[in-house]
Amino acid sequence: MNAFTLQQPLEIRVLMDNRWQKPPADVAIDWQGDALYMTAQTSAVECLGIRWRTEFAPGARFFGDAWERGYGDLGWSGMIYERVLPWYMAVREGEACSFIGAETGCGALIGFLADADGVTLLADTRAGNQGVALGGRSLHICTLHTAFNVPKPSYAFVCENLKALCAHPLMPSAPVYGGNNWYYAYGRSSREQILADSAFIAEMADGLENRPFMVVDDGWQLRADEQVTNGGPWIGNDRFGDMAEVACRMRETGVRPGIWYRPLLTTEEVKPSWIRHEEKAGRTLDPSNEEVLEYVRDVSRALAQQGFELLKHDFSTFDFMGDWGFVPHGDRLGNPSPIADSSKTNAEHLLRLYAAIREGAGDAMVLGCNTIGHLTAGLFEIQRTGDDTSGLDWERTRRMGINTLAMRMPQHGAFYACDGDCVGSTQEVPWALNSQWLTLLAHSGTPLFVSADPQKQSDIQRAAIREAFAVASVPHAPARPLDWEDTTCPSRWTFDDGERRFHWADWYAPNTINIYWR
Repeated sequence: MNAFTLQQPLEIRVLMDNRWQKPPADVAIDWQGDALYMTAQTSAVECLGIRWRTEFAPGARFFGDAWERGYGDLGWSGMIYERVLPWYMAVREGEACSFIGAETGCGALIGFLADADGVTLLADTRAGNQGVALGGRSLHICTLHTAFNVPKPSYAFVCENLKALCAHPLMPSAPVYGGNNWYYAYGRSSREQILADSAFIAEMADGLENRPFMVVDDGWQLRADEQVTNGGPWIGNDRFGDMAEVACRMRETGVRPGIWYRPLLTTEEVKPSWIRHEEKAGRTLDPSNEEVLEYVRDVSRALAQQGFELLKHDFSTFDFMGDWGFVPHGDRLGNPSPIADSSKTNAEHLLRLYAAIREGAGDAMVLGCNTIGHLTAGLFEIQRTGDDTSGLDWERTRRMGINTLAMRMPQHGAFYACDGDCVGSTQEVPWALNSQWLTLLAHSGTPLFVSADPQKQSDIQRAAIREAFAVASVPHAPARPLDWEDTTCPSRWTFDDGERRFHWADWYAPNTINIYWR
């Protein structure tokens, strides 16, 4: 064979006690069409591996996703044996493309490996750090979608196949844009400052029918003043006061109120059975505990009932897994503490957590940050594509923002609305570069958030934000990265009105003093 295809599985292995082996007698692997199931009586399976024999044409290129957010590391590449491609794998061989991926809402964490002799599907079925104890239950691991040797450009091909992975995507009813105070305030904020921010954002959207959001980010909660924690309890501190009143005042300025929170960390006194891990920053809660899910549901409901129309929740992957998404999870997750319910996989517990947030939020929109996109699809309207951009360091914005916006753009509208994160409009970031990021986000068709101190915006910056808001406030076709196969930071994009070229590195060299000698 000289083109990618899949025949019958070559072999099946399970990882138990940190050792790959043939499935024991009490473990059954069952295919029902394209759906994969596993049943086990007493064996605790940590990972399932299914391998197919295949070959790839010379020069084949490969593309996949990230476990949760991207960290500037997404893109097309040649064959890298050890590179696990989470959730889906696209392959381009000459003019033809192929695809294998798991439908959203999986019961396991799914990844694909490609090598010169075959393709391996890895399904992480752990519960915490232990193998899942199914006790005879049949686990729906995933349902696969495949397409082979299709003569189509890679971008259109990936977009088409991602739409096939999510039957019921959830999207905002209108384009989302506005402000977020994090990238200039960095947690040092107050009611008065948020109201000034809200008035500024409303002014920049003057005359626009679709009103902007203003998101109160980290720093409003009770113990934020002590600089010890960014966890709960989720009530306003002395600088903010009653948060329902804050939301009401924000709305009076002409914006739609939004708010940030971290649902799995608190300094509150809670039942010991709720606690997975405890340290100075607070108590990390265990979402495998039904009472914790109810607590999370109640917190989300309370914020929505106080008048916040967008709930941005953060840190849940880190709090549950104990690591950021770019850390290889290998044999051990970063959080060694056992979970209360080992009869369900980590993927199943995260799905239940996300569902609790969705239920609590009611009619409010939900934005997932540091969440697993393949599990949030169909539950949240907005998903952060990458790690934080910056109001201090352009290199961070370039790496995290542009890379993940481009490489996850095919998910926009197929899973949810993709949020490439904010434009930190500050004096620390060169406006010549930041203004291009603002333009790209505005024309991308994805959510646009600006972090801008109203007192430090020049007339040029104000005019640019006004123009960007006018563009971002109305629906239009998503932008398309034209050079996404060739670079991790696409500079050529197609907009509604034609092609645009961006210059992300003008007079700039990351982490060197050689800038003057280019």
